[in-house]
Order: sequence, then structure tokens, then C-alpha cells
Amino acid sequence: MTDLRIQAGVKRHLTEEIIPFWKGLRDNEHGGYYGFLGYAYELNKKAVKGCILNSRITWFFANAYTLLGDESLLDEARHGYAFLRDYCWDKANGGVYWSVNYDGTPAETMKHTYNQAFSIYALSSYYEASRDREALDMAYRLYRIIEDNMRDSLGYKEAFDESFHEIDNEKLSENGVMAQKTMNTLLHVFEAYTELYRVDRNEEVARRIKWMMDLIADKVYNPALHRQEVFFDARWNSIIDLHSYGHDIETAWLVDRSTAVLGDAAYEKKMTPITDDLTNQIFQTAFDGASVANECENGVVDEWRIWWVQAEAVVGFINGYEKTGRAEYLDAAQKIWGYIEEHLIDRRGGAAGLGIGGAEWYWRVRPDGTPDEEKPIVEPWKCPYHNGRMCFEVIRRGNA
Repeated sequence: MTDLRIQAGVKRHLTEEIIPFWKGLRDNEHGGYYGFLGYAYELNKKAVKGCILNSRITWFFANAYTLLGDESLLDEARHGYAFLRDYCWDKANGGVYWSVNYDGTPAETMKHTYNQAFSIYALSSYYEASRDREALDMAYRLYRIIEDNMRDSLGYKEAFDESFHEIDNEKLSENGVMAQKTMNTLLHVFEAYTELYRVDRNEEVARRIKWMMDLIADKVYNPALHRQEVFFDARWNSIIDLHSYGHDIETAWLVDRSTAVLGDAAYEKKMTPITDDLTNQIFQTAFDGASVANECENGVVDEWRIWWVQAEAVVGFINGYEKTGRAEYLDAAQKIWGYIEEHLIDRRGGAAGLGIGGAEWYWRVRPDGTPDEEKPIVEPWKCPYHNGRMCFEVIRRGNA
């Protein structure tokens, strides 16, 4: 256990703000959770519902229930699971759509490896919370879809049409490039398989997790630059000079967690120097004493403070402190939480007029802490996954 003086405040934020907020986004008429809430609290009940959004919300409530034991949280997770099963799943071809309309009819029917992975992540956690074998069976059906349709001998491919013919990777390519393989998709398949293994201890899944750790170590990690590369061609050649600060600190603690879940001493020995290096590099180059910048492309730093980057930095630095005893890491985590409380949590209270309690985070803020008024509070990528998980990790790792 780690002495975390921020634990009480984080737990209060989870139970009094994040959980009530997302309960208020529940769609009891059409299923799942509403897909859009604008900066000025414009709730669009007919917005497209991202399947990633709904899988992450299902994951969030399942883990909140497992941690806190509140039956209302299991009810929310069950509601999210039913929507994934009944509407996001392609009953003709298998797999999970990119998005559905507000009423559950298919919207964007492409299949992305990243999207399948997050459904495995949600289904595995929901199985742990509910012991519903149907959810675990669905997770394994997605596992087979990824392994049989979305992987080549070098790693995971990215985007497919509804019948699993490969298409351009527009969804997970950014910064002016079109990537055939990405660090981001690999990381989240890795994360999903770790969760699946944790709840069911399937040795085939364990072997695939180790294979992915080899890819991270040998293809993605750049020891000369103390970072991960981000976007690649089909053979893992990097195609852009980009340092993603949030992904590196997230990878560091997720890989450490996976080695602990596997209990494999050889992989712990192999991966620990890498995760230590990634953590130290983010501390040295991206942390300004209060918060963490977004990324650096071609030597130019993007100074926006993104919600998920701050959340991952809190966990990553706590993890680094627990491993190394470096007090400056713990201090950094606590200072970033202070920054989150002061600048990122949206406590304007306007959602109360819509019957939505609690509070969520701004999408991003400027270096001076003022929010970007153009970014919504809820959209297909904006959900309680990163900030909720930060809360879970702080609570679990603390001693209060």
C-alpha cells in the first residue's frame, strides 16, 4: 500500500461527481448512454452512440461495482452490456460496429481492431462483476475475430469493413499520416487481453500478451529517444517524428500491471527497464511541475492539457514511485491531481438543469487552465474510462 494523501479526495470525486454524472447519461428508452453533451450542456439524445463510448462506460460501471459494491453500479453495467450485446454486435458478420444511431440501428458498420479490443475489455470486467458466462463467451468470440481476421505475422492490423476486408485506417491515424499499424491499437489490444487473462487465466491469451510485449520492446520502443514510436507502416517502420506523452506514461504502468498479472519473472525483467525509462522521460521532458503537456511533433510541443493525459500521468507516476521509491514521482502525481481539481473538473453545474448530477472533466484546457469552449463534455471518445480508471487505481493503491 502507498500513502496517498490524495486518496480521500479522489474517492469523493469518483462517488460524488463522476458516477452521478454518468448515471445521468443513461438512455432508458433506446438503451446504452447518450452520445453527446456539448460544452454549453446541449444534450443531444439523438446523437450517434459510439460503441467505444458504450463499451468504456460498461467497463467503468463494472469496475466501480467491483470496487465499491454498490448494486446500482452493477445495474448500470448490466444496462451497458445489454446495449453492446443487442445493438453494437453485428449479428450477420460478427464483431462490434464502430457506432450505432441513437435508437440502436447501425450507423458506421466498419470494424476496427481497437474497437473490438475495448469490447473485450468491457466484457471481461463485466463478467468479473456479474459472473454472467454469456459476457465471457462474447469476449472470446471477439478474441477469435481479432486473432483470425485482424492480425498478420508482424502484429495487429487496424481497420476493416463489416465483412473484415482491410480498409484505410482513418479512425486511428492522426497528424497528417495514414498508419497501417499503430502503437495505440497494439496497446489497447494488450490491455484488453490482460483483463481477459486476469478474469479467466487462459494460457493461449497469456502467450499472446507476451508476444505483444515483445512487439512493444522490439518494434515500438525507441531506446535511443527514450520513447515509443506512434504511427508505422505495415512492417513497423515509424512514419512520423512524434512523442505522445500520455501514451508513454500510460504504457509504462499498463505493462507493469500486465507483468504482475502474468507473474512471469522473465518478462518482468525484460520490460521493467523500458517502463522505468518511459516514466523517467515523461517526468523529465513533459511534466512542468503541475501538469503534463500533450505531445511533441517534429520538436514542437503541443501545450494543451488534455483530460486523459493528466489522468494517466497520475497513475503512471504513482506506479513509478511504487517501483523505484523516487519521491519526486509521488509528488508529481499529487501536484497533477491538484491541477485536475483546480482546472479540469467541470464544476459549473449546468448539467443539473438536464437532470444530470455530479461533474465530468473538460476535454482540454490551455496552459493557463482555461477550458477549450469548442470541445464537448461527452462525445464518442470522451467518457469515464481514463479519469474513472485513475480513481480506481488511486483508491486500490492507497492505504486509507
